[in-house]
Amino acid sequence: MAPDSEEICLHVCVTCREAGGPDDTALRPGALLHKALTEALARPDAPKVRIEAVECLSVCKRPCTIAVSGPDRWTYVYGDLSSETSVEAILDGLRRYAATSDGLVPWRERPEVFRKGVVARIPPLKTNSAA
Repeated sequence: MAPDSEEICLHVCVTCREAGGPDDTALRPGALLHKALTEALARPDAPKVRIEAVECLSVCKRPCTIAVSGPDRWTYVYGDLSSETSVEAILDGLRRYAATSDGLVPWRERPEVFRKGVVARIPPLKTNSAA
C-alpha cells in the first residue's frame, strides 16, 4: 500500500536564477515557480502534497530546480523547469509519484520535463529496525 500522499514533499529552490538574473529574491525564477506551484496546489484537483521553499538545491546550472521526496520513497531532483510552462507537468508528475509505494515512476510514464530534467535519483533512507 502506498504511503499517505500528503507525506510527499515538493521542495522548490527559491533562490534559482539564470546567470545575470535579478538579485531581488522575490523576482527570481525559482521564487516565481514556488509561487505558481503554491497556487496550483491550492486547487481542488491538485495532488495533496506539502510544498516547501528551500534556499538552494545546488543545481545552479539548471534552474529552476525542485526535489520530490516521501517516506520510504526514492527522492528525485529535477532541473530546467519554468513557472510559465512547467507547472501542469509538475502536478502530473506529483500525481504519478504519489500513486507509487516507492516513488519509482517508470521512465516512459513520467512527464517529459521530468524525463529530460532529471538531475538525480536518491535512494530512500533505510532505518535499522532490528534492535
